[in-house]
Parts: sequence; structure tokens; C-alpha cells
Amino acid sequence: MGKTKFPEDIPYVGDITKFLEEEAPKSVRETIENAGKREILSDTYPYDKELKNEDVEAHMEALQIELVKMLWDLRETGKRLVVVFEGRDAAGKGGTIERMRENLNPRSAYIVALPKPNEREAGQWYFQRYVDWLPSSGEIALFDRSWYNRGVVEHVFGFCTPAQREHFFCQLPDFEKMLVEEGIILVKLWLNVGREEQLKRFLDREKDPLKQWKLSWIDVEGLKKWDAYSDAIKETLESSDTKHAPWTVIRSDDKKRARLAAIQTVLNAVDYAKKDLKAIGEIDKKIAGGIKLLDV
Repeated sequence: MGKTKFPEDIPYVGDITKFLEEEAPKSVRETIENAGKREILSDTYPYDKELKNEDVEAHMEALQIELVKMLWDLRETGKRLVVVFEGRDAAGKGGTIERMRENLNPRSAYIVALPKPNEREAGQWYFQRYVDWLPSSGEIALFDRSWYNRGVVEHVFGFCTPAQREHFFCQLPDFEKMLVEEGIILVKLWLNVGREEQLKRFLDREKDPLKQWKLSWIDVEGLKKWDAYSDAIKETLESSDTKHAPWTVIRSDDKKRARLAAIQTVLNAVDYAKKDLKAIGEIDKKIAGGIKLLDV
């Protein structure tokens, strides 16, 4: 395989290809190199091909109308909605959030994507900075990663101690129960992506000048920690899948199917005026459901 050349002045560009060529398991590398157009790379995914744009356009348009109706009702009734988007890097969180919010008023439906805690925040109660971003009446908060950083990323990279993580798991159920008892509608989505598809998406980012900025040290090093991530993800979801705040796992190897399922899940979670169940449609249970669908 010939070496791909990249500009030397852009951080992390070239590191993904280097991982593919030098460190990726042979089976992963061969799957990516031999994949056809629209082919699903995971051999456990229930479909062989990605949906085409024309396959989802009509349904997505109907869902967008339902989202607008939902937000209007939230504003009229004062309801509050929190949607937590979690998943491995490149699982499709950002794209799914954008599809969910694209026709909503950004003043009422906002994205929360918090950076690394500063020195003061690091000394606070762990959940405190997330509480600051919870919605007021008539608002939707879309968390692009959330308090679950402690259960997965911080643990895998050693950014927290085992004791801090254990304390997090101890407080987590009561924290989420308080949100729900306060009247906040809480939806937790875990976007599950296979190893081959994740690496392919990173390679695509690396080649695209408009997306190279997304690459980070965490992305590059995280590729080497697949198994550690898998263990942390399984433990976190099993520890936090509760009756009052259950997880919905969405297999996101096909972004289009995943985005439909994510929006359907949110719409089904909210009781709003003039809700059209036919327009929402049935969720594909082959790719969206409880934590038993997790494939790590």
C-alpha cells in the first residue's frame, strides 16, 4: 500500500493513515481497503448497504415537521427536554444533532458541547457545570457528550481516578432521577459504531480540508484503545440504564438510518399537540432499542 502524503503543518493529519498502515488489525485494514460504495463494514450490522438519500428524504421531511410541532408545544406548555448524545468518536453524534436542530429556533433548541474543565470547574461538584446548561421552560438542550465523559473517556485516558469514577456511578442514578422528578424529559442516546466504520470515517475526515479540524489527540490515541473503550462503554451503560432514565442504543454504521431512529426516539418520548404517529413511523428495532443492541 503506497504512503499517502499530507501537509505537515496541520496537527494529527496523517496520523490516522499511519495507524491504518502500521497498527490497525489486519482484518480491519482489509475490510476498509476492499469495501465497495455504500457497503456496511460491520459483519454484525443487520443490513449490507447504506440507505440512499432518496430513500429517506420523504420520511426525514415528515420528521422535521414533527420536530417543529414538538418545539412549539414545549414553548406553549413550558416543558423542558434534555437529549444526551453519547458514543465513540465519529459515531455520528454531531451530524445527528444538526439534523435534529436544523429547523428549530436556536434560541430554544441549543447545543451543549463543553470543553475540558478549567481549573475552577475541576474543583467543583462533577455535575455542576452540566447543571448550568439545563433547559428552562420551553427549551431543548442537546448535549454533544455529557456527564458520561467520566464513565468512558476520562476513565480510558486516566483523566479521573477509579475512586472518582466509582463516586460518579454512585451519584449518577439519583442525579438523573432528580432531573426527571423535576419534570425534565430526559432522553439518552448511545450511537454505536463498529471499529471498521469508525476508522473509515476518521480517514475520510483526514482527507477532507473542511473536516480536518475535527481530528484531535484523543481521536488518534483512542484508535489504539478500542478494547479499553469497549469495556468502559459496557460497564457504563449497564450501570446507568435505569427505569427512570433508560438508554436507547442506535447502531449508527449507517448514518441515515441512525438519524431517522434518533429523531423518532426523541419524538416518541415527548407528548405534544397534534402529534402524528403515522408521520413518525415505526422505529427500526434491528438498529435501535435497549442496551442489548450494544455491539462493542
